[in-house]
Amino acid sequence: MFSFLLWCLLFVICWPLALLALLLWPLVWLITLPFRLLGIAVEGVFGLLRALVMLPARVLGGR
Repeated sequence: MFSFLLWCLLFVICWPLALLALLLWPLVWLITLPFRLLGIAVEGVFGLLRALVMLPARVLGGR
Protein backbone atom coordinates (compact mmCIF):
# COMPACT_ATOMS: atom_id res chain seq x y z
CA MET A 1 0.00 0.00 0.00
CA PHE A 2 2.85 2.36 0.88
CA SER A 3 4.60 1.78 -2.43
CA PHE A 4 1.35 2.53 -4.27
CA LEU A 5 1.02 5.82 -2.41
CA LEU A 6 4.61 6.67 -3.29
CA TRP A 7 3.89 5.89 -6.92
CA CYS A 8 0.81 8.13 -6.83
CA LEU A 9 2.92 10.92 -5.38
CA LEU A 10 5.50 10.41 -8.10
CA PHE A 11 2.71 10.42 -10.69
CA VAL A 12 1.52 13.81 -9.43
CA ILE A 13 5.03 15.26 -9.31
CA CYS A 14 6.44 13.79 -12.53
CA TRP A 15 4.05 11.64 -14.51
CA PRO A 16 6.47 10.57 -17.30
CA LEU A 17 8.89 9.13 -14.75
CA ALA A 18 6.03 7.35 -12.95
CA LEU A 19 4.81 5.77 -16.19
CA LEU A 20 8.36 4.71 -17.06
CA ALA A 21 8.73 3.12 -13.63
CA LEU A 22 5.41 1.35 -14.11
CA LEU A 23 6.49 -0.03 -17.48
CA LEU A 24 9.98 -1.07 -16.37
CA TRP A 25 8.95 -2.75 -13.09
CA PRO A 26 8.29 -6.21 -14.66
CA LEU A 27 11.71 -6.11 -16.32
CA VAL A 28 13.41 -5.22 -13.04
CA TRP A 29 11.49 -8.00 -11.30
CA LEU A 30 12.68 -10.53 -13.89
CA ILE A 31 16.29 -9.38 -13.59
CA THR A 32 16.30 -9.66 -9.79
CA LEU A 33 14.53 -13.04 -9.69
CA PRO A 34 17.71 -15.17 -10.03
CA PHE A 35 19.35 -13.25 -7.19
CA ARG A 36 16.37 -13.90 -4.92
CA LEU A 37 16.43 -17.60 -5.80
CA LEU A 38 20.17 -17.70 -5.09
CA GLY A 39 19.55 -16.03 -1.73
CA ILE A 40 16.94 -18.65 -0.82
CA ALA A 41 19.35 -21.44 -1.78
CA VAL A 42 22.23 -19.94 0.23
CA GLU A 43 19.96 -19.50 3.24
CA GLY A 44 18.98 -23.17 2.98
CA VAL A 45 22.63 -24.27 2.81
CA PHE A 46 23.48 -22.18 5.88
CA GLY A 47 20.50 -23.66 7.73
CA LEU A 48 21.70 -27.17 6.87
CA LEU A 49 25.24 -26.38 8.03
CA ARG A 50 23.94 -24.89 11.26
CA ALA A 51 21.82 -27.99 11.89
CA LEU A 52 24.84 -30.24 11.28
CA VAL A 53 27.05 -28.21 13.62
CA MET A 54 24.40 -28.11 16.36
CA LEU A 55 23.52 -31.82 16.05
CA PRO A 56 26.01 -33.06 18.71
CA ALA A 57 24.73 -30.49 21.21
CA ARG A 58 21.13 -31.50 20.57
CA VAL A 59 21.96 -35.19 20.92
CA LEU A 60 23.75 -34.57 24.22
CA GLY A 61 20.72 -32.71 25.60
CA GLY A 62 21.53 -29.07 24.95
CA ARG A 63 18.95 -26.53 23.97
